[in-house]
Amino acid sequence: MSLSKVGLVGWRGMVGSVLLERMQREGDLNGLSCDFFSTSQVGQPGPALGGGGALKDAFDLEALAANQAIITCQGGDYTSQVLPALRSAGWDGYWIDAASTKRMDEDSVIVLDPVNRPVIERAIASGIKNFIGGNCTVSLMLMAICGLYQRGWVEWVSSMTYQAASGAGAAHMRELVLQMQQIGAAGAGLAEDPASAILELDRQVSATLSADDFRKEKFGAALAGSLIPWIDRDMPDGATREEWKGHAESNKILDNDPPIPVDGLCVRVGAMRCHSQALTIKLTRPISLSEVESVIQEGNNWVDVVPNNRDATLAKLSPQAVNGSLRVPIGRIRKLKMGPEYLAAFTVGDQLLWGAAEPLRRALTLLRERV
Repeated sequence: MSLSKVGLVGWRGMVGSVLLERMQREGDLNGLSCDFFSTSQVGQPGPALGGGGALKDAFDLEALAANQAIITCQGGDYTSQVLPALRSAGWDGYWIDAASTKRMDEDSVIVLDPVNRPVIERAIASGIKNFIGGNCTVSLMLMAICGLYQRGWVEWVSSMTYQAASGAGAAHMRELVLQMQQIGAAGAGLAEDPASAILELDRQVSATLSADDFRKEKFGAALAGSLIPWIDRDMPDGATREEWKGHAESNKILDNDPPIPVDGLCVRVGAMRCHSQALTIKLTRPISLSEVESVIQEGNNWVDVVPNNRDATLAKLSPQAVNGSLRVPIGRIRKLKMGPEYLAAFTVGDQLLWGAAEPLRRALTLLRERV
């Protein structure tokens, strides 16, 4: 059976828009018949892609089941409601999903093919039908250091993240900009006057951040001019769920047995797009920096080792530098004072690409090759 008919759900949102743009650019929909589904605009004209036509009802099980594969960026609530009903109705197609709902289930595989293609291919061969995109920071970490994992050199990893507003969604991005506007408006006169007292400017900004009318409906706190060291809900061991994913998902992606410990703290920062993370890596033995850098660079076609100097770091190792790019730079690589087997590194990547959309479109491509 060749895969020829695909349904797309949630293609208007942040991740879905990036996914559809990438699929169009790479020609992923060429030769496919596509149904576009909506939860709110049923019957309106859909994109002129893959046959086009009017938008179908995203809750119409019969219409969904007419597709051999469904790609969804609609979110976890949608997955929880629709997928079990589809399966109960006998649908045996491929479910490709950006939401976290099915990630850790035994009947699913987390897709990140530059890192775990053999795992994905074994899953296809064994009849797995659920192909799920991983957590954004986990996927970006593995893209950066998969070469070390491939050599069996990783004993444990601590990842301290600096996650952009876009990881929380479009509404949160808008709120960050609104917060920036409030701060800028409040301090504009003092900031533009080099003769003004800097402490007065500081007091003005601080008062703005603390004011009752400061925009924080989405984040619950100031992000502009500040940060939020908490992402997602709390877990029994004191970690947040975002921090829990580092260990759980990385080991499932790599199919590690026994698991390799991954832990750390996840922090929301005032970047619009692209997640960064500082890594502390305990190697299984002392290995020279030159060998470490060489193996990291060979890990996949998208990782870039950045020289550990100021100019290269400022030019290449920031959210601004990678926005909209598939490159995953990693730099600040050096040995730590704890011992020759302890390694520091800093990496950044566009979480809307390798952290979300890119693994999904590549999963569809792999299925078309294998099915």
